[in-house]
Amino acid sequence: MATKLTPNPTSETIAALILAGGKSRRMGQDKALVEFEGVPLLQRVYNVAHQCCSQVYLIAPWIDRYRTLLPPSCHLLQETTFPEELEPHGPLIGFAQGLGQIQADWLLLLACDLPQLQGEVLQGWMQRLPSLDRSVMALLPKHPKGWEPLCGFYRSQCLPALNAYIAQGGRSFQGWLSSQIVQEAPVSDPQMLLNCNTPQQLILES
Repeated sequence: MATKLTPNPTSETIAALILAGGKSRRMGQDKALVEFEGVPLLQRVYNVAHQCCSQVYLIAPWIDRYRTLLPPSCHLLQETTFPEELEPHGPLIGFAQGLGQIQADWLLLLACDLPQLQGEVLQGWMQRLPSLDRSVMALLPKHPKGWEPLCGFYRSQCLPALNAYIAQGGRSFQGWLSSQIVQEAPVSDPQMLLNCNTPQQLILES
């Protein structure tokens, strides 16, 4: 079960889900295991997620790789691939599989490669959730190319529409979000949303 935000006048439950297990081709190694300021990226993201939610989940194709980085209280979910797939199916599928296994009204979705993630900012976003109209399916920050889908909140009620989009062959977060009502989450420091795809980016951010 998920944690309750305090104070939260609607008593809506909130859990966190971290996505890991991508190919990390440009990084040259698993990004989740790369250290930033002496701490693996996955561990840093988990620590921030746990500041916001007592129940934190990780979904990945190879969960055994990450067991030693995370406390026993972190729930590890096995991401499954489709038999016909020759390449990784991308984060949208992992999100859908995780969302289908978590009981919560809202899900905080986070990529594992956000070294500058700020818990106080996420907590500020959480305070906005009770006031959102029921038609709003996500609270996400925005960048010039569109929504930032891997650092924000999703209402669990979005799952049927998400599964329908995937069943039609959809794999793009931006494509799916274009059909949903999304509220913009404020970001005063864009550095918080920078993810790490190359070793050079890690050096510049440290």
